[in-house]
Amino acid sequence: MVSKMKVAVVGLGIEGTHALHSLLDFGHQVYASDLNEDLNIPMDNYDDGFEIELGRHNWDKINSADAVVVSPSLWKRDVLKKITSPNKIFSRVLGNHRDIFTIGVTGTNGKTTTALMIKDILTNSGFKVLVGGNAGGGFDGYTRLMLEASQDEYDYLIVEICDMTLDFSRHNFDFDLVVVTNLGWDHINVHHSMEQYQDRIYDFIKDKTVVLNKNDDLLSSLENKSFLKGKPNFFDTYNGKLNLIGKYNRMNAGAAFTASKILNIPEDKICESLSLFKPVDGRITELKLGDSQIIIGKTDNVSAVTAVFQETKFDLAILGTPRREEYWRFDIFIEVANFSPSYIVLFPGLDDTTSQAKEILEKNSYKGKIRVLEDIFEIVDFISTNLGKYRTIFIGGNGQDKIIQIKRILKGIS
Repeated sequence: MVSKMKVAVVGLGIEGTHALHSLLDFGHQVYASDLNEDLNIPMDNYDDGFEIELGRHNWDKINSADAVVVSPSLWKRDVLKKITSPNKIFSRVLGNHRDIFTIGVTGTNGKTTTALMIKDILTNSGFKVLVGGNAGGGFDGYTRLMLEASQDEYDYLIVEICDMTLDFSRHNFDFDLVVVTNLGWDHINVHHSMEQYQDRIYDFIKDKTVVLNKNDDLLSSLENKSFLKGKPNFFDTYNGKLNLIGKYNRMNAGAAFTASKILNIPEDKICESLSLFKPVDGRITELKLGDSQIIIGKTDNVSAVTAVFQETKFDLAILGTPRREEYWRFDIFIEVANFSPSYIVLFPGLDDTTSQAKEILEKNSYKGKIRVLEDIFEIVDFISTNLGKYRTIFIGGNGQDKIIQIKRILKGIS
């Protein structure tokens, strides 16, 4: 067990806020700060043990702490130079996780499903496995993973790595095996171009044993690259029994299969585990409602949307809209317009940017009907009213929490 510490958290974005909550859950004292004065940090579940300062960083308090958590978004910035001792970085102070065989799963799409598939395979093979990481993907963040690793002994640690946190993850975990699901067009505000994203991935996987998607041109080209640790292991579509729909999920299963083979898991145990694997909450799944087939789940970038629409011709598409500043995510609406469903319904996913989305559809010569619905109950009523009229319905885009709520209501109805 780890003794209680005073920990400073620098930066209160998604990961920083999860770190703050996780540290308090484990009984540590926390000073947390962010330069943004307008943040709303939910602290209803905590009465004491913390101090939050917005608008400035108090470096005396930060450097007097026993350990410092630096938000991944600040990892490559000057903030690290202001920490008096690199040995105070949290992952060095609490380093138990570095002694566990660690599998990293990164890429644009399919990370969570692939990570959980590998976890099921290893667990069903008798190993004790800890999985987590990327808070934006639905896990509880990297700090909680380190905290949990310090509480017990594990055979394997599986880390889902957001492509925006590659530098942070490389310095805070020791990866023995890395799976890259695919490289698609997302978080372009961070990468600025596909070439830079590609370079960041290449830098991340250098000198590592890797599992790569043979159907992704940006990854398949790495076959003879000398910076890798041995030849890369390529995965392809999995053809065994699987309860998940879509070629994209068969690719995820292929990644899990190949990674597990490297770990010497018997093939029959891998196939058995994959055949029993259930869809991850919030990810793409299929519902039957009356005569309608509903495909619903997180598809918050253009690559994910394309993968789904290439497999099914949809009559109705119901799409959550992104945040205003996430300009690259509006390409989703251009892509959907190209596939020409007869009706598109827009709803505020992460922000009410429905007017921007509608304008993009119209500018891209979309000829079908467009409607804006404000909340999930309007959407459910609309679907229920039009069952049979639209035989194939897609519900996705941005706004994972709302999409999950819609899915749960529709499952109850079905």
